[in-house]
Amino acid sequence: MIPDTVVETGPPAGAGGDACTTPKKSAGAYATALLDTERQRPVGVPGAAPRPVRSVGVVGAGLMASQLAMVFARQLGLPVLITDLSQAKVDGALAWITAHLQKLVSRGELNETAARELGSLIRGTVDKREYANCDVVIEAVFEELNVKRAVFAELEPLLRADALLLTNTSSLSVTAMGHGLAHPERVVGLHFFNPVAVLPLVEIIRTGNSDDVSLATACSLARLLGKTAVLVADTPGFAVNRILTRLFCELLQLIDNGADIELADHALDPLGLPMTPLTLLGFIGPAVQLHICETMHAAYPDRFYVSTSLAAIADARLRGYLDKSGTVLPEAAALLPAADVDSDADAIKIRILDALAEEVGLMLAEKVVSGPADIDLCMLLGANYPRHLGGLTPLLDQSGASRRVWGKDFHPGSGFAD
Repeated sequence: MIPDTVVETGPPAGAGGDACTTPKKSAGAYATALLDTERQRPVGVPGAAPRPVRSVGVVGAGLMASQLAMVFARQLGLPVLITDLSQAKVDGALAWITAHLQKLVSRGELNETAARELGSLIRGTVDKREYANCDVVIEAVFEELNVKRAVFAELEPLLRADALLLTNTSSLSVTAMGHGLAHPERVVGLHFFNPVAVLPLVEIIRTGNSDDVSLATACSLARLLGKTAVLVADTPGFAVNRILTRLFCELLQLIDNGADIELADHALDPLGLPMTPLTLLGFIGPAVQLHICETMHAAYPDRFYVSTSLAAIADARLRGYLDKSGTVLPEAAALLPAADVDSDADAIKIRILDALAEEVGLMLAEKVVSGPADIDLCMLLGANYPRHLGGLTPLLDQSGASRRVWGKDFHPGSGFAD
């Protein structure tokens, strides 16, 4: 059963009010109230004064790192330093930034003077010793724990003892990244969502080592960047990726077992989600999603499935299961078993929703976030779930999934399930 402490209703977490006396309202009204309070101090953030941030370092020169450098420079107006292992990679990142600034000029979002000033804030080098004066350094390198640990081990002796070390990992243990460091208390996860300039959510990952000042500084930084922060415990997949990966795993297991791929991919269409699961997987990338699935399977092997077809598609370097128009790629279809003509869209939808209800209930019991409202804020702002759904937990109540799995709603008495 879900512990009683995690079936909160009423105002969003941190918004005040008495959950027990909240009047019934629609999921859309619930989401509106939630988003109206999204810039409040995240629940669980300590009251310590944040350290000042005057310069930022970004480790890595890929697309995510380049986006991060742009957002830091544009939102904070501070100098940003990019490094990578080769000057060619650094030059590639700077070229992407220059091209992106010109796009903003052509769209009328910046004038030429502002674009030049922003571009001048960002510089690149292969010499990590130049991070010595940075107040914050964030890594955005390959999603492999040993690689990220090696980066932090190399950086730490070069930084001031009070410099904040951030990781943009999407699913790996932030605690493990701090193992062996002299100051693991200043390591915090700051997980942005792609595209960085558009999606407003940042998951701030706290560890058992994170000190109050580091967490307060990370939350202050997120606010200055114009982002909405949700404090998340250091568990595999954190919040958004844990939920989305459970969805992918359920769907792909059905497809691998012979469910018709088009019928399965569109089974959730009645919910009005921003795109089908396989369309989203194409944006994420098969290799990236496979890596996340493998990470989640290692942590929770009974619930997270590693798809044989996804592994084959990643190995074949396909863009996913679908082409840009949403049609199944012939090369992907060739990797799938014969479709079961008796596939049932309603049964698929119920199975996926029940799996999501199970995962959300477990996350709340584990105190991954402070309550259902944080789950919904994550899905609204990090996964573009429609406002009329209220995020995710009202949908699970309305569909009956919460009661099928746990015997009670996530928001009892709210009216979502009436």
